Amino acid sequence: MTSFIVLSMIGGSEWLLILVVVVLLFGGKKIPELMKGLGEGIREFKKASKVEEEKSDKPLTEGK
Repeated sequence: MTSFIVLSMIGGSEWLLILVVVVLLFGGKKIPELMKGLGEGIREFKKASKVEEEKSDKPLTEGK
C-alpha cells in the first residue's frame, strides 16, 4: 500500500515530462481537439449522473 502512495504523488518535473510526451505523440494542433472531447465527455458524465440521482430521489409509486 505504501508503494502505491509513493507512486501516486506526481511532482512538477513528472507533469512536465508527461506534457512533453503528449505533445510529441499527438502534436500541438491535436491537443485542443483532445481537450474538447475530454471536456464534452466529462460534461455528459455529470449530466447522466445528475439524471440518475434525480431518479433515485423520487419515491416509488405502488400499483404500477
